Amino acid sequence: MRFNLIGPFEIVADDGSVHLPTTPKVCQTLALLLTRPGELVPVDSLIRELWGDCPPRSAPATVQTYVHQARRMLNEHRLASRGNQPLITRPPGYVLEVDPEDVDITVFERLVTGARAALEDDRPEAAAHDLCAALSLWRGPVLSNVPAGKVLEGRIVYLAELRIRALELRIEAEDRLGRLREVIPDLRALVHDYPLNEWFHGRLICALHRAGRRAEALEAYQALYRILDTELGLEPSLELRRLHAELLHTGGSGAGPAAPPVDGRPAVAPLWMASFAV
Repeated sequence: MRFNLIGPFEIVADDGSVHLPTTPKVCQTLALLLTRPGELVPVDSLIRELWGDCPPRSAPATVQTYVHQARRMLNEHRLASRGNQPLITRPPGYVLEVDPEDVDITVFERLVTGARAALEDDRPEAAAHDLCAALSLWRGPVLSNVPAGKVLEGRIVYLAELRIRALELRIEAEDRLGRLREVIPDLRALVHDYPLNEWFHGRLICALHRAGRRAEALEAYQALYRILDTELGLEPSLELRRLHAELLHTGGSGAGPAAPPVDGRPAVAPLWMASFAV
């Protein structure tokens, strides 16, 4: 079976059928256990997730009830493989013993970590492959159909930040492969979705410049300037201002940064590009 937490929470059986507990707090209980597959989740963490800082006296017993309901659901839908109950009691808490590769957030984290290592080893093709696989798992906001307490909220924020990191790494991988021009549509979407992320804006401006679209690059810079000024009362970073100055003083060739030398090693980038390194 598979456990999907990226997007709506769902449990997919081997036959492709989709299951989800109808009780919100049972959903929360299972979701929290699945963020740490195969690891002990203390009862105290479950109580904090379900009731925050003001749990009722009956909280420990009620947690047991929710765990019992989760086990019954797994059994009724034959989600417990070969009759083995994956949700086990292990004082001082519970463990959901499932293969981490069956949990989408675990796979997502593994792929992003592998892609980062591949880029550090100068293997952009492998990095791009892993990042495409990782980002394809994203079906929407994490646990979008589950009420999240304090513990899950922290995990959701972490994964949202990791997705931004994955998007940055993907752009970097495509750039190293000489395909920055091809991701201009993606960059336009990213600056729309993350208007305060200067890194995405910088990559879009750079990509347009390299593509010989100098006027559009200048428009992209002005759009960023207006956003920062309106929202935060700030100017773009020093590196982006240097890029803007270079655009203003560049001829119409739109050549952009120098191409890599013949030995295949990356060329030394202008100073303004330093902040865009991943």
